[in-house]
Amino acid sequence: MKKLMFVVSLGMMALLALPGLAQSGKDALNLYQQIDQKAKPNTLVDKEKNQGWKILFDGKTTDGWHGYNMKVFPACWIIEDGAFTMTSKGGGEDQDIITSRKYRNFAFSVDYKLTKGANSGIIYQISEDPKYKFPYETGPEFQVIDHENWPDKLEDWQINGANYAMYPPMAKPYKPLGEWNHLLLVVNGNDVTQILNGEVVVHYVKKSDEWMKLRNSGKWLSFPDWGKFDEGYISLQNHGTKVWYRNIKMKEL
Repeated sequence: MKKLMFVVSLGMMALLALPGLAQSGKDALNLYQQIDQKAKPNTLVDKEKNQGWKILFDGKTTDGWHGYNMKVFPACWIIEDGAFTMTSKGGGEDQDIITSRKYRNFAFSVDYKLTKGANSGIIYQISEDPKYKFPYETGPEFQVIDHENWPDKLEDWQINGANYAMYPPMAKPYKPLGEWNHLLLVVNGNDVTQILNGEVVVHYVKKSDEWMKLRNSGKWLSFPDWGKFDEGYISLQNHGTKVWYRNIKMKEL
């Protein structure tokens, strides 16, 4: 617990150094501290229940999830040792899995573990519509990747913890391959905070001047509806590499 508190304090100090963003950072870190890191995976302790957290994955069934633009759960995803993981090779973003419900204001908590050179992400505020082939056409992404072993050169906004193609991470608290990382995504109106292993890695205000400049000067120019939706589904991305996801919890704000 002392180690966790120390890491959380570092994350809070980093956020406090950003003018005008301290309160939202404190709120996000308080949400992070509500999660019991020692609890059995895919369960809720009484404290979490009392504070409004719900389980989105029980570690045994696919209830509450389906394939993007599908009525079924895609066969390239399996449950292995109480975690969602992928079996496909190569690209597979058209077979991402998404929540069965849309969310607007929320805290989304998940543990993930990477294999060497793996690439995935948590995509949110997604529109599910046949006119889109991939969730990333509409939703921002909390990047999940083993960038240290990725075969190509990456930009800083592509590495683990980044808000993909927008904001590079302010810190790099990811754990070694084979260890579980804890990710928390907090979306409250236009205020978004990404936390990785107890440290704030990204904070942004959607539709701010800075956000609009980044949105309109890079990759997303080719995707006119990217970032358009304030309510949407949440996706676990299939990039054709093996990543495990477990302990998926949600708190609506």
